[in-house]
Amino acid sequence: MGDLKVFRVRGGRATEISGASVAVERELQSLIEANMEAMLGIRFLASEYRTGRRHRGRVDSLGLDESGTPVVIEYKRSRDQNVINQALSYLVWLRDHHHEFERLVADRLGAEAAGAVDWSNPRVVCVAGEFTYHDTVAVEEIDRRIDLVSYRVFDDVLTLRLVASVAGAGWPSSRAKAPTASIATEQVPAVSVQQHRLEGAPAKVKELFGAVDERLLLPEGAWMEPQQHYLTYRRLKKFASLRVLPRKEVVAVNLKLDPATVELEEGFTRDVTEIGCLGISGVEVSLRSQADLERAEDLILRSIAAS
Repeated sequence: MGDLKVFRVRGGRATEISGASVAVERELQSLIEANMEAMLGIRFLASEYRTGRRHRGRVDSLGLDESGTPVVIEYKRSRDQNVINQALSYLVWLRDHHHEFERLVADRLGAEAAGAVDWSNPRVVCVAGEFTYHDTVAVEEIDRRIDLVSYRVFDDVLTLRLVASVAGAGWPSSRAKAPTASIATEQVPAVSVQQHRLEGAPAKVKELFGAVDERLLLPEGAWMEPQQHYLTYRRLKKFASLRVLPRKEVVAVNLKLDPATVELEEGFTRDVTEIGCLGISGVEVSLRSQADLERAEDLILRSIAAS
């Protein structure tokens, strides 16, 4: 991704604002922890969480993402290659302490959230002033789910940029399209569900799925991640999730929109805030043709803008 430039415009004259890192690492951590759900789509659980004698440290932040996945977040104010290794070491702690993490979720978010924690693919988010090319290549070789997020401060504006994202063990590589390889159900049931649905779908549904998938991956920094029963599309935060319904000949897409701001049309859009299906509680759009996809363009753009 290219360098981000920010300008202050006054009286028709543009003056570039130089980006900087925060003065101290804790300042960055406190800012993101206080706004974690808005910035990263992750519910904050704990700060500086002690990992005990064996793992010898403190996790900068622990969270639970929109899909109920445990998240370890580590911060570095500038560039530091150890941020990735440190975060991965805490992922090992997380693997060995399911019950402890679930108690934390219950205390912070309630028993229902604790009972819905998804341990299939825990996530690491590393936030730093910058990452090297070698960092982005290295994470592709690590069989874990990792996001590298760079930040810059421009006066009172904080920017966050998803530099790299790897889907983790057993999942297709980033920006993957519809799965075609045979994959064991016990490893990745989400991929298998979608694969079977696509294989049994009419040709026109397969073609429509390809068009919708391509559209959702169009924004810069967009990634697709398979979940248990659907596909998720996100940048820093999820903006859409999708499932194929072959019998109805429909590609159903959930968008993160307030139904009150959408003119709902029977058979095309519906309010799913009380249903919570497809991982996003907002507006579901039922697509049956390329024309429907074009009709949904404005809704898709609005959901992407919020991510």
